Amino acid sequence: MIHLVDITRIFRMGDQTIHALDHIDLDITQGEYVSIMGPSGSGKSTLLNVIGLLDRPDSGYYELDGKTVTDLSEAEQARVRREKIGFVFQSFHLVPRLTAAENIELPLILADIEPGERKTRVEQALHAFDLSDRAQHRPAELSGGQRQRVAIARATILHPTAILADEPTGNLDHRIGTEVMTLLENLHHAGTTLIIVTHDRELGNRAHRQIMMRDGKIHTDKRI
Repeated sequence: MIHLVDITRIFRMGDQTIHALDHIDLDITQGEYVSIMGPSGSGKSTLLNVIGLLDRPDSGYYELDGKTVTDLSEAEQARVRREKIGFVFQSFHLVPRLTAAENIELPLILADIEPGERKTRVEQALHAFDLSDRAQHRPAELSGGQRQRVAIARATILHPTAILADEPTGNLDHRIGTEVMTLLENLHHAGTTLIIVTHDRELGNRAHRQIMMRDGKIHTDKRI
C-alpha cells in the first residue's frame, strides 16, 4: 500500500541544515498496525506528514496504492488525501464554529456527496461513536474525549484505507486515551491500516509493528 524509496526531507534554519528524513525506505501493507516512535526531533512526525501528503519530500519516490504520488499537483494530492487517508491529531483540529455534526460532515461536503447521503452518514457516525446527544454542540462544549471521537468520526467518514494518528492521546488522561485507542484499534480490526506516531512506549507497544526513528533515519523496524 505505502512504498517509500530513498525519501529525504531537509529543513534549513539560518545557516543550519536539518535532515528531518535521511534516505528513508519503507513499505507498509494494507491492514497493518504500525507505531512510529522516537525522541523529539527524530523525524517521526515529518515521516507521517510525508505519508499523509501533507508535506513533500525533497527527493525520493512515494507510491500509494500502486500509484506514484510524489509529483502530483496540490489539487491532485488533496484529492488522494481525501479519498484514501484519515487524520487524527493530538490537538483535534476541529473547526470551532461548527457543531460536532457539522465537523463530521465537512469531508462529505468537500467530496461533493449529496445532502441526503451526507445526513445519513453523519447520523450513523454520531451513533457509532456515541455522540448522538452531542451532535449540536460545538468543540468548546465537548470534553477532550468527545472532541477526539468527533475527530475520529470525521477522519473515517469517507472510509479511508489508512488512518494516520499523530499523538492521538496526547491531550487526554489515561482512561480516556485508552478508550480512544480502542476506537482506533476497532477500525484496524475492520481492515483499516493504522499508523500511529507517539513518544509513549506503552502506546507504541500496542501496535503489531514498531518503527523506531533516530536522527531522521529508521533505527529499528520490528514486528511483534
